Amino acid sequence: MSKKDVMIVTGAGQISMAIARRVGFGKKIVLGDKNIDNAKVTAEIMNNAGFDVEPVEMDLSSREDIQGLIQKAQEYGEIKMLVNGAGVSPSQAPIEAILKVDLYGTAVLLEEVGKVIAEGGVGVTISSQSGHRMPQLLPGEDEQLAITPTEELLSLEILQPALIKDTLHAYQLAKRCNEKRVMGEAVKWGAKGARINSISPGIIVTPLAIDEFNGPRGDFYKNMFAKCPAGRPGTADEVANVAELLMSDKAAFITGADFLIDGGATASYFYGPLKPEA
Repeated sequence: MSKKDVMIVTGAGQISMAIARRVGFGKKIVLGDKNIDNAKVTAEIMNNAGFDVEPVEMDLSSREDIQGLIQKAQEYGEIKMLVNGAGVSPSQAPIEAILKVDLYGTAVLLEEVGKVIAEGGVGVTISSQSGHRMPQLLPGEDEQLAITPTEELLSLEILQPALIKDTLHAYQLAKRCNEKRVMGEAVKWGAKGARINSISPGIIVTPLAIDEFNGPRGDFYKNMFAKCPAGRPGTADEVANVAELLMSDKAAFITGADFLIDGGATASYFYGPLKPEA
């Protein structure tokens, strides 16, 4: 079997697929998702469009599953790219699950791929505008989120469920951790000649978002995109525009950074009509 450059993609959603279509041509794409049926559907769409995608069942909260996904990827060649679009949203899961998947799972994935990423390799993890929404943490707390050994993360005092207000707060903490973790990992990836960045999308139209628009918090979301400077939600392809840049040689000097793609909603939240007391 001839070896190919390999791209690991986690989370078979619209954003992952948009990025994979943009940068995954000519590569072996190993696509992990907790729901193997979702992974198979995405793989079929992409394979019918000329890509080479293999679906794999993988739970982001399991180090064993992540290691299995990496081993599968290594059968085909060197791992050159990582796109992490896996996770659960505040209305999908309880506090503990959000911390286990979005916070711990992402940290483990970045760590494990960082051990095997090829020289010149690059990764992007999808965080969220939510990470920018809560007050700043203390520098020591940021450092804990960035560099605490992965197996000790969920024991940190600031992450104890009793101190977390609700699932949205848990999600904000998880996404803040993603951003800091990317900075910590960028140092380690850099020693191997590789880069890692994060993207923090705002409201992007996906099947999940449409469920949210039609759900109990629908008015909240519709208000958010109506009152942001862009006046609309975003598309997965707009996230892929930035990912494509970050994963190309044009971004050779960009690593350990986070890119907010939210139509200005965060700006509006702090300094405009989305301000909570407004």
